[in-house]
Order: sequence, then C-alpha cells, then structure tokens
Amino acid sequence: MKLNLGKKVVLVTGGGRDIGKEISNTFANEGASVAINFNNSSKDAEQTAEEINSKGGIAKIFKADITKYNEVLKMVQSIKKDLGSIDFLINNAGYTKIQRFLESNINDWDKQIDTSLKGAINCCHAVAPDMIEKQFGKIINLVGDSSRIGEANLSATAAARGGTIALGKSLAKEFGRSNITVNTVSLGLVETTHTDKSFLEKNKEKILKSYPLKRLGKPKDVAPMVVFLCSNNADWITGQVLSINGGFCMV
Repeated sequence: MKLNLGKKVVLVTGGGRDIGKEISNTFANEGASVAINFNNSSKDAEQTAEEINSKGGIAKIFKADITKYNEVLKMVQSIKKDLGSIDFLINNAGYTKIQRFLESNINDWDKQIDTSLKGAINCCHAVAPDMIEKQFGKIINLVGDSSRIGEANLSATAAARGGTIALGKSLAKEFGRSNITVNTVSLGLVETTHTDKSFLEKNKEKILKSYPLKRLGKPKDVAPMVVFLCSNNADWITGQVLSINGGFCMV
C-alpha cells in the first residue's frame, strides 16, 4: 500500500533511536520530510538523519527539551523555516523508571510526568495553531499498555501516560472541526537498545507467558501503524487507542 506522504512534514520526538528511529525511517520511505527531535542523544539523531538522507530522503535534526515549552516553540519555528509547517506530530519521547511506588520519590514522578505528559502537551500546543490555520493535521501519541490497564512497578509512568490518553481524546473532540485527527498507539513491551537487559534476562520466561504470540515487540512492529494513521486511509479514525502488544491485553 502506497501512503503518498510526499510533501508532508512530520515531527518525531525522540526520533533518533529505537522506536522513534523506525518511525522516522518509515515516514521517510513514504516520502515525508522528517524533523527528528532529540535532547541528549545527538549522535543517534545525526546517524538516523544521515541514513535517511543517504537514501534520497529528507531529514533534519532539531534539539529541544520537550519539557520546556519555550524550547519546543523555538524548535517548531526552526522546523517551519527549514522544512515547512508540520503536518504530523508523533509524540514518541517518554521516560519510564521501573520501581515500586513506595520506593519512588518526587523527582522520579516529576521526570516521568514532565517528559511523558507535559512534553506531549507542550508539543501539541506549539504545533496545533498551524494545523488549525491550514485545516489539516494528524497527531499520534505513543504510550505503554500500563496506562490502560495498570501495572505494578510502573505507577508513575502509567499515570503520566494515562493522562496522555485523556489528552488525545479531548483534543480529538476539540480539533476535529479543523480536520485534525488525534489518536493514541498503546504498546506492549518492545525490545529496544535501552531496555533493561538484566531485568529482561531474569524475567523473560515469566513475561512471555502474558504474550499469546510468545515474543516481545520490535520497533518495526510499531512504525507501520503510526504511519498508516497519518495517511488519508485513516482520515475517519480519531480519538482512538490502538493497541500493538502481541496480545498482552485484549481490553
């Protein structure tokens, strides 16, 4: 299926590595110009952009701490200047810390809520005015399934991502009149370069008992759905939470 995303501009937060990298590459393969956001992982962002550009695609990197609204605003203006106004926003960046609730503290909570929820709010607020002006746009928020069903040792990130789901549903209702769709992609456990390897090795057999497909996810399992939701094939899908989780949760 050709999704015909040529001449479109996409911003992928945390777009230089792991799931974000796969999403960036998949958008580029469909013809979109890709703005790769990063905060600390400049090498990863540069490498991903180089890979895309070497294949004839268009990608540029943009540094911004998404927890800081002024930095997000400056980034959006830079993207607009270099690539054009943003058609698709992919709120992929997040932060998770696995720990028991009573062993966590305010710094743990703040970092997860600021990155996963406030970061999404900042990006939506900065990008939406241009989308409304041109009466077109698509916003995709990525969350973990703990935000839908709850999970021990993930209370803070589940709370933050649960807020992101509510944000997406509310914006879908507000922005629908401007031909802007807002959806959420909810993930099971996806193996990435920053997965806790020691934890996974010790617990993988137990974890896989919760997955009917008997394997964990990979970034390539996620990207096609994200990109599809930004195509005109998904123009009548909004306010939804779509799960990619190997059967981990079927609610």
